[in-house]
Amino acid sequence: MHLCVSVCVCVQLRGNMRGNPPLVIDGKRRILQSGSFHYPRTTPEMWPEIIRKSKEGGLDVIETYVFWNYHEPVKGEYYFDGRFDLVKFVRTVHEAGLYVHLRIGPYVCAEWNYGGFPLLLHFIPGVQFRTTNEIFEKEMNIFLVKIVNLMKEENLFASQGGPIILAQVENEYGNVEGSYGVGRELYIRWAAETAISLNTTVLWVMCTQSDAPDPIVTTQLIAQILSPILLVFLVVFFLLEILVLSCPYINTCNGCYCDGFTPNSPSKPKMWTENYSGWFLSFGYAVPYRPVEDLAFSVARFFEKGGTFQNYYMYFGGTNFGRTAGGPLIATSYDYDAPIDEYGFTRQPKWGHLRDLHKSIKHCEDYLVNADPTQQSLGTNLEAHVYYKTSNDCAAFLANYDSSVDANVSFNGNSYFLPAWSVSILPDCKNVIFNTAKVDVHKFYVEKLFCCPMSVEVVSQRTVGDVALARNTSVSELSLASSKWSWYKEEVGVWSNNSFVASSLLEQINTTKDISDFLWYTTR
Repeated sequence: MHLCVSVCVCVQLRGNMRGNPPLVIDGKRRILQSGSFHYPRTTPEMWPEIIRKSKEGGLDVIETYVFWNYHEPVKGEYYFDGRFDLVKFVRTVHEAGLYVHLRIGPYVCAEWNYGGFPLLLHFIPGVQFRTTNEIFEKEMNIFLVKIVNLMKEENLFASQGGPIILAQVENEYGNVEGSYGVGRELYIRWAAETAISLNTTVLWVMCTQSDAPDPIVTTQLIAQILSPILLVFLVVFFLLEILVLSCPYINTCNGCYCDGFTPNSPSKPKMWTENYSGWFLSFGYAVPYRPVEDLAFSVARFFEKGGTFQNYYMYFGGTNFGRTAGGPLIATSYDYDAPIDEYGFTRQPKWGHLRDLHKSIKHCEDYLVNADPTQQSLGTNLEAHVYYKTSNDCAAFLANYDSSVDANVSFNGNSYFLPAWSVSILPDCKNVIFNTAKVDVHKFYVEKLFCCPMSVEVVSQRTVGDVALARNTSVSELSLASSKWSWYKEEVGVWSNNSFVASSLLEQINTTKDISDFLWYTTR
């Protein structure tokens, strides 16, 4: 006899909460910290180590896109090996004890070549992308079904005992929908209804989509959550189907600050799918950088004001191998100034400061998920949000959102110092256990001697895995020092048999079939 432990994920309104509800996993209301990690942007050998460091950093969820163009390079021929072994990646996350948010798209942007669309779409007569076009919708539906069925076959959805608790269709469509005229509303409703019809038994989201529809119901959801351990009986799966089909389609926020974001219905949780840890690197430009003090401030403010799910884009960025990079001048590095750098090392003090932030918010979780915050003014650009269990039992966030002026404030009969642009967390409404602007640099930096005999470095505090990775890297560098390098000088311009005469500028993809990023023109 086999016992199947499965997970129910839904939204629940209960008690005296009037604001947006929290996510509920197996009957427990949760505050979730998430981080983006795109499986093809590093090697499968690196996945376990990066996922482990993500968990050690306080994450609950790994968020990833699904990359259609590499999974279906030729019509009807699918590829899920090597860096593109999606099933292996999701299983690796599960083995580490984390959840997965699967952003299927299939348009993903992600600074990825052609936004993740396969080239085959471009050459289908009559196709129009991301609008109410039967040809496009047919192809998109085929891929959605392919991915969902693959996850079901491998028992990877939460109701099957797997780690996938959230899924996403489309991506940031709200940023461009104005260009599509009346077709946009029909398309976005079709996308929502198609996703729901796949019966994944998990919640679906749409990011930056203020009009994300409720294709099944538009009223508030009152859900009765099932017990944590579920046997595999048909009646249980029937109940799970009813639960999820009753859930609204959740619209989410992307941006550097989402504390002011409000979902388009009070029945939907306040979720943040992309909190930019930095930015992508472009050739010829400075390396992007976002101070950890600002990043931590944005996270604390979000949960201070009723947030339930927050995701770092990126938590690990990795590398754009080959010609996977998409967009103007996007570099091969996709480091993103993320808490885990391009090579798999923890970036300090960013990783450590955020880890401590996550711990502090976790101390307040039972308060955050069971009550609405009470706002108190503490002065100009100063405020507190207090979460009460009883009149004498509470957790509080004290915020100074002035960008330059420090302040001393009085709260609950005590005095507190708040640096400019910072949040202090008080899990008992008395003692400050964390302030977003106070970074303990000495805590995160130590001297370490690596096996490479050439130098002693002052480096970020690293885990055992970091040290092992550094040692392996050092050995590799020593072996490469004695290797011979060869190079080839590629002639710039029009040459060989690739040249031809044209009377006007040409459409790039039609001409190159996406085998090259370059199309050179000379005049006669």
